Amino acid sequence: MGMGSDMYRQQILDHYKNPRNYGELEDPTYTHVGENPMCGDEIRMDVALDEETGVIERVAFQGDGCAISQASASMLSSELQGTSIEELMEMGRDDVTEMLGVDVSPMRVKCAVLAEKVAQDGYEIYEGEKDLDKTSTEE
Repeated sequence: MGMGSDMYRQQILDHYKNPRNYGELEDPTYTHVGENPMCGDEIRMDVALDEETGVIERVAFQGDGCAISQASASMLSSELQGTSIEELMEMGRDDVTEMLGVDVSPMRVKCAVLAEKVAQDGYEIYEGEKDLDKTSTEE
């Protein structure tokens, strides 16, 4: 393990202890909740969209769980602001692990991608493409 991974670990702990955009939005375009039952992670994402342009204006999250799930929600909430909903929908696992900056073990990948899945599912439900009460990583 080189120096780099320590720095990234610091970053994950920082986001875990001082989450960005934690809380809720006054008037989100959509809100969705998800969980990773294996680890006990729960995340709720609020997303405010500019309906005209498809640009994500603001994101807030609330949740509870391991450092990776919470840090990834915090990072994602920052990353997504100002990007397009298309970019969110195209995100995959690699984008999330790259954002986190650590090699996520197969066991922890579900923790890492939970926030992204919640944000994506929430949009599909909002668009009427999906019918789902709660996202779960156990599918």
